[in-house]
Amino acid sequence: MAAADQNASSSISGAGLLSVCALLFTIASFWWLNARQGCLRSWEPHSFAAICHGSMVRLRLPLILHNTGAKPIVVQDLMLTFPDEPASHLPLLWTSSPSRLQPGPDEEPKLPTGFVVAGREAQQLFIEFEAPFSGFVPEARDYKVGIQVRVGHRKGWRSLLTFTLRTTNIIHPDRYTVCNNAPLELTKEGEKKADAALLELLEGQEKGASAKGATKRRVSWNDEGNADTDL
Repeated sequence: MAAADQNASSSISGAGLLSVCALLFTIASFWWLNARQGCLRSWEPHSFAAICHGSMVRLRLPLILHNTGAKPIVVQDLMLTFPDEPASHLPLLWTSSPSRLQPGPDEEPKLPTGFVVAGREAQQLFIEFEAPFSGFVPEARDYKVGIQVRVGHRKGWRSLLTFTLRTTNIIHPDRYTVCNNAPLELTKEGEKKADAALLELLEGQEKGASAKGATKRRVSWNDEGNADTDL
C-alpha cells in the first residue's frame, strides 16, 4: 500500500513539473516572438557617393538596417565619425534622405526625419552626411569610419557600424559622383588621377586661404580711425 502511494505521488510530481515546464516554454516563446527588444545591425556599404568642394564634405551611403528583435525600433538620428583621426575631424551630420545613390539635379530634397524599423525586418536607406568646415580633407587612403545612431528606447549615441571608407576610389573629388568602396586595387593610371585630383583640391584651398589673407592686409586705417581700402 505504501509503495502504491509513493508511485502515485511520484506521478503527480512528474506531471506537475511537466506542466510548469510547458507553461514556462509558452511564456518564453510568446516573449521571444512578440515582446523581445532587439538591436539594429548594419553592414559595410559596397559603394558611396562623395564630393569635397572647398571646405564642405558630403557623403551619401546606402545603408541596410536590420532589427533583430520583435519590437519596432525608432531611429531618431545618425552621424558619421572618424574614430582614428584627430579631434579636428568633426562628425558629419545626417542632412538628407535621398531616394537613390546617384546624385542628380532632379532630386527633391528630403530633410532627415525619424523612422521605424519593424521587428525582424530590414530596410535599405540612402543617408547623406555633411558638415561644412569639418576639418576633413580626404587623402588617397583608407579611413576607419563609424556610424552612430540614436534610438528611441536608449539614451545617447550608440555605435551602429564601423567600416573602411576607401577614398582612394574618389577620382574626381569636386564632382558629386558614385564611387566603389570594394577593396580593389587601382591601376597606376587611376592612382595618378586620384592623387592629381586631390592635390588640385588642396592647392585650391590654400590659394583661397591666401587670397583671404591678402584682402585683410589691404585694409588700412587712417589717422581719424576710418578704414581706407582699395577694394
